[in-house]
Amino acid sequence: MVRFLIRRLLWFLLTLWTVFTVSFFLMRAVPGGPFDGDRKLEPDVKRMIEQRYNVDQPKWKQYVTHLGMAAGVLSEDGQWRWGLPDLGPSYRIRDYTVNQIIAQGLPISAALGILALSFGLVFGVTAGIIAALNRQNFTDTGVMLLATVGIAVPNFWMASIGIILFVFWIPLLPAAGWGSLSHLVLPAFCLGAPYAAYIARLTRTGMLEVLHQDYIRTAYAKGLPARRVIMRHALKGALLPVVSFLGPAAAGILTGSLVIEKVFHLSGTGTYFVEAALQRDYPLAMGVVLVYTVVLYTMNVIVDISYAVLDPRIKLQ
Repeated sequence: MVRFLIRRLLWFLLTLWTVFTVSFFLMRAVPGGPFDGDRKLEPDVKRMIEQRYNVDQPKWKQYVTHLGMAAGVLSEDGQWRWGLPDLGPSYRIRDYTVNQIIAQGLPISAALGILALSFGLVFGVTAGIIAALNRQNFTDTGVMLLATVGIAVPNFWMASIGIILFVFWIPLLPAAGWGSLSHLVLPAFCLGAPYAAYIARLTRTGMLEVLHQDYIRTAYAKGLPARRVIMRHALKGALLPVVSFLGPAAAGILTGSLVIEKVFHLSGTGTYFVEAALQRDYPLAMGVVLVYTVVLYTMNVIVDISYAVLDPRIKLQ
């Protein structure tokens, strides 16, 4: 386990550096700059602003400075220091650093993502078990039909329908904003519904395969109750395909939250990322990309460790 974690840590550092490098040069390859807006600045004013944010320096020097700041070994003026990662000030949101903006938006996005993933797991696994235990009858057909519809429908369309149903027709939930758990229920439902559909199909397939294994027949032959056989013996093996899906699901929820946060006016990291990309706010966009990279890599490591927990035959090498 220790060797596995050390190796993953080394790959994590390499992945972060690669993502940082590719993001840095791709952003600056796009025509235009962070201070080229509809309002044209005077040349002297623009030059002073570029000097303030070190945008007038050669790209390689900007790269070294930003890399050192992200690693916590350089200050904004290029002086050596030791401390926490610092991505510098935002180019467009005045008087705020990237760290402060991410610290404000990340709890909202994290709460939305965790609630959406929890919804997907609970409803998806439950629906998959019900479909597998009622194979090839009306219940199984109905669950799989709903799963197919859930996969096919885009989350922004589902968000529009959800607002019409549960905000205007049946006023149960707030339409937008942030302040309480009720503000996250509808966005989390719209974000997690497609993944609940995928998980339902995976759980059904895994459960049908496990139910024909010899150890399940032995458990039934011993006279164990059906509920105990399903929940304690069959479900653990059936969840392996679902665990494999959690990594891509986390990635999909992160990218899907960009749209959902805009629809429901949630000031999460997804909203900040969209605004940063449109306004050429390089440090903020790169900061959000790095945060997403850390989350996805961490989820993949957790998924790999979960394999060994669910199936002792799997060894972490």
